[in-house]
Amino acid sequence: MRSFLQKTLAPRVGQVLVAANADEADELTRRHRIDLVVLDIAMPGRDGITWLKSLRAEGHGCEAVLITAFADLDTAIEALRAGASDFILKPFRVTQILNALRQGLERAELRRQNFVLRRSLSQRTPAAGGLVGQSLAIRGLQAAIQRVAGVDSTVLLTGESGTGKELAALALHRHSPRAAGPFVPVNCATLSAELIESELFGHAWRSSDGTRQLHDGLFVYAQGGTLFLDEVGELPMALQATLLRALEERRIRPVGSEQEVPVDVRIIAATHRPLAREVEAGRFRPDLYYRLQVVEINLPPLRKHKEDIPALVEHFINTLAPQLGLPPIEVSPDELAFLAQYDWPGNVRELRNLIERSLILGALNVSALYQGLARAEARTPAPPAPVAPLTTDLQTLEKNHILAVLASVGGDKTRAAQSLGISRRTLERRVAEWGG
Repeated sequence: MRSFLQKTLAPRVGQVLVAANADEADELTRRHRIDLVVLDIAMPGRDGITWLKSLRAEGHGCEAVLITAFADLDTAIEALRAGASDFILKPFRVTQILNALRQGLERAELRRQNFVLRRSLSQRTPAAGGLVGQSLAIRGLQAAIQRVAGVDSTVLLTGESGTGKELAALALHRHSPRAAGPFVPVNCATLSAELIESELFGHAWRSSDGTRQLHDGLFVYAQGGTLFLDEVGELPMALQATLLRALEERRIRPVGSEQEVPVDVRIIAATHRPLAREVEAGRFRPDLYYRLQVVEINLPPLRKHKEDIPALVEHFINTLAPQLGLPPIEVSPDELAFLAQYDWPGNVRELRNLIERSLILGALNVSALYQGLARAEARTPAPPAPVAPLTTDLQTLEKNHILAVLASVGGDKTRAAQSLGISRRTLERRVAEWGG
């Protein structure tokens, strides 16, 4: 029976391991991560149901299909209570066992997809789509991603906050051979030092009835896919050593467990910190830094490719308006020219937030940018004479923008002031200056 099942299943699944009894099966579960077990009830030594109960008590949540030639209703009920996901009577047809395995693996995959989806929704994982823009900087970034995506090497993404490192990681995943697997992101800066180890590697505990429970970590949920470690520079030093070991040995040990679990994931890490300086300062392990820096890709800040702003504005309007259930807004050439004069310290994320806020308010809302430019001008020495017309141009843009917002709300100064993010008194003073 074992030989028959091995020959039947080997061409259809990734790997088939066989055991003649419960002791051999115990050894396999210690050395391998098992997705599904086909288990006979009548075995020498411990029977199948007894072994399955012990497997569940140790925290293994793999799917289990039980087969037997001698069964009654009580046996079937006991098997289901022990954690069996399916129950097949001998003799059976090949299609029966294949259907049982397919359904079991689909259930396991569905649980993993649900977990990844919940994390994606809670962490606002970027939607499908490529890196937007046709500037020289973005074309170079796209070419680098295409070259690196096809190999399984670890990638370190660097760049300022808001430059789109998670979007670049997602593009690497979707152009890789692992695209059919999950993309699991985790922001290392948002988890406490007490939680991040169990979040990454899982943890085991004893329940009230004395049985052992095992909670899978993100490494397990990312099996066959990509694990994206955002802000990896925020990891505590103690956890950096554990992560290094996991990367080198491709095995993890859940917190509180004695069992190691093999993992098959690609690691993409990202940081806004210069990790080389963090190594010099003793805040980041040099061996982990060199392990992550197999391939390093730097993402340019938005101020270095402002020619992509019109394309980014159009992209954000087209994607965010349907999500928010709001009509798109019109952005004039003068307004686009004004956006190009701002240096965008928050990079693409700041531009995205501006467009989202503007869609909610019904018009491009640049009051915060005026304040940012004013602060920048206050910190900058007086410009030479050729640059002087810029201030007048900004004043004209400000006037046109305020008057356009007033017109869009039918002259209601209270609503216009709210949309512009200024007080009604300030709005009235500006309009009075223009003779309005």
